Amino acid sequence: MTNIKSLINEITSKAELDDLVSFIKLRAESLVLSEIAVGMEVYVVQKTKKTLGTVTKINRTKAVVELPNGSYRVPLSMLEVA
Repeated sequence: MTNIKSLINEITSKAELDDLVSFIKLRAESLVLSEIAVGMEVYVVQKTKKTLGTVTKINRTKAVVELPNGSYRVPLSMLEVA
């Protein structure tokens, strides 16, 4: 991990850093996609709380999650397997 941090510190332009951020977000979404399936219970993670819900549909970048107070389209980056 320290090797990755030192390589990131060598980045000198904002454009390269933006590309890295985009890549990391895509990688995180693909990891979530590989872990979740329709019918699974997941946590929707927000800044101050985690809400338990059930996945009802999976789209390319978002999933439809049935929560106690309704059904919402949630970005994959906000989901965590329960």
